[in-house]
Amino acid sequence: MSSKDWIEKDYYATLGVQKSASSDEIKKSFRKLARESHPDHNPGDPLAEERFKAVSEAYAVLGDEAKRREYDEMRSLFGSGAFRRNARGAGGPGGQPFDASDLFGGAAGGGDRRFGGAGFQDLFSSIFSGGGAGGPARPRGPAKGRDIETEVALDFGDAVRGVTLPLTLRAPGACDTCHGSGAKPGTQPAPCPVCHGAGVTTRNQGSFSFSEPCRNCQGVGTVVEEKCPECHGTGGVTKTRTLNVRFPTGVADGQRIRLAGRGEPGERGGPAGDLFVHVKVRPDELFGRTGDDLTLTVPITFPEAVLGTDLRVPTLDGTVTLRVPPGTPGGRVLRARGKGVVRREGQAGDLLVTLDVVVPARVSDEARAALETFAEQTPPAAREHLDARVRRFS
Repeated sequence: MSSKDWIEKDYYATLGVQKSASSDEIKKSFRKLARESHPDHNPGDPLAEERFKAVSEAYAVLGDEAKRREYDEMRSLFGSGAFRRNARGAGGPGGQPFDASDLFGGAAGGGDRRFGGAGFQDLFSSIFSGGGAGGPARPRGPAKGRDIETEVALDFGDAVRGVTLPLTLRAPGACDTCHGSGAKPGTQPAPCPVCHGAGVTTRNQGSFSFSEPCRNCQGVGTVVEEKCPECHGTGGVTKTRTLNVRFPTGVADGQRIRLAGRGEPGERGGPAGDLFVHVKVRPDELFGRTGDDLTLTVPITFPEAVLGTDLRVPTLDGTVTLRVPPGTPGGRVLRARGKGVVRREGQAGDLLVTLDVVVPARVSDEARAALETFAEQTPPAAREHLDARVRRFS
């Protein structure tokens, strides 16, 4: 439905309710009238079908709080006669000539806030030119190109250290022959002879002015008289191109890199869109990652856990020696500071080494004898709190 319908049609009367009716009253009345006039209940009755369409249209407006509020404001404005002041023309009886700027704050931009600050001509253009709530017709002008997306898989080490890789894409790009203008080389798009470059045409009817996109140039403002033989006037072609993309240090799996202006070319000389690169990081056989920290699990023997040892472990750029203190239990985490992911700001995470005490499945006779001797000389583990509970169920 157009905004003009809001002025000419009384939706409250269509639904048989007062203007002060509540939402529940409007809904109840609509359901009753819709049942009565539904085509399924009135087969072959064109009048019933028209009534059904009318009540459905009325409820589409009055059943929506925002639309109802706009409808009431517009009906109130037009019903007040504000636009009929001195309708017989300038200088005639009844007062001063009609000046629409009195209503909407003048041409300086002080529009009625109920209509989003739009001026008088904006309001009427949206009502009578089919613009609806989106405002009056405007020149289309240059338009930004669409964004495009692609995906790149990186090795774990490259993602942590940062890397520059060539990226080959087959996607729309600016035509190399006309450089995006759409015109044959040596020529330029000419101003539209109908709208003279404005992109819109305007016609006057009494005190009102109506604007709509120019049909000759489709609202662009220019026409291509001699089209480019390569892109046939579109300004863009699908082609293969290679970009060198810099992935920063510490780029993470699932991160999206934005390359401004590397997307599809803009229309009518507008800026190009952006290219978004989705990063997938291949897992590493040794290292894991938690934020800016690298993780590593290192197995140690039972004697190393009991007696302690110096443990040499790898990092992404060398090795580091960590001290395992005597009596270290399995699962303890040792920290090598600054050996994790280095961020662009220079800050670095840590390398977190989890110790895994390995228990052999089989031991030699000599080792078994030594363990038995060790067990005899080792006090039992403190299990009194468990023993008490065991005795309760014995």
